Amino acid sequence: MKVFVDADACPVKQEIVSVASKYHFEVVFVASYNHLSDKKYGGDWVFVDTGKEAADLYIVNNVRKNNVVVTQDIGLAGLLLKKDVHIVTPRGKQYTEHNIETALQFRYLSAKERRRGKYLKGPKRFTDEDLLNFITTFEKMLSKLAGDLK
Repeated sequence: MKVFVDADACPVKQEIVSVASKYHFEVVFVASYNHLSDKKYGGDWVFVDTGKEAADLYIVNNVRKNNVVVTQDIGLAGLLLKKDVHIVTPRGKQYTEHNIETALQFRYLSAKERRRGKYLKGPKRFTDEDLLNFITTFEKMLSKLAGDLK
């Protein structure tokens, strides 16, 4: 089993490697060449072109049923759910067939407002509570998937 990470702006890389290794999941970080760094967290790293959707396209083309993807990208999550992939954000929110439509609708309405010149506040600062929520959710997800394989 694999965990793919949309790694360009992911604040929980070390935690992903730590939890995934506990459950024997392979981790693949996907990032653009713009984010090339000497700092590696473990796992395999794939660097893609700097185009806006290059990392997303790599993930879509390489992910398989029952893999896990860590991403903040709601559009990517919507595509991957159709492939029976498990999605979690770095803040610990899981996207499912039951809640993705609402998230996509909110994203659409926000984009529509931005085109009108109305800008909402950006995302909240990433907190220790967000980190704990991610670790808890991710651990439960991988534990269940690992148990389902047995």
